[in-house]
Amino acid sequence: MKKGGIKNLFKKINWNALFLSALAVYATEILGALFTMRGVKSFWYSTVRPSITPPNWVFLVVWNILFFMIFVSLYLYLKKLKNRRWPSNVELLYSINLVLNFLWSFFYFWIRNPIIAFVDLILLWISIAILICLNWKSNRTSALLLIPYLLWISFAGVLNYLSVFV
Repeated sequence: MKKGGIKNLFKKINWNALFLSALAVYATEILGALFTMRGVKSFWYSTVRPSITPPNWVFLVVWNILFFMIFVSLYLYLKKLKNRRWPSNVELLYSINLVLNFLWSFFYFWIRNPIIAFVDLILLWISIAILICLNWKSNRTSALLLIPYLLWISFAGVLNYLSVFV
């Protein structure tokens, strides 16, 4: 790296966008994990858990990767805004998405209502698809980072469906 490279790198970082992205995404992850950890250990979950459900450690690994990708996606979007006024419709949709993400854990594991959780999951899937479409025009990398999230939520939808209707 050339002289001053790190210094130049730090100058390019939008610290406000980085902080807001990290706060929003990782607060969602932590809050959702609180409900999930309790629920995964319950007898109730063992009775509704579909047979194709991966081991619990897989969820931990995948969600950590996905939350990092969501964080980077949001940061890249916010960084592009520069001095434009916040919040725009996209930031509002990211916020709705994160709330829906948290609510799924709450509905499924705390309230133990897979039907309401499934409805929430459908709305979550739609919000991710719309975020990908909206980000595609302004920041393709930001949009591409959300595709694994959409795929994982699709798989989660199958598991949620099986826990309700099979």
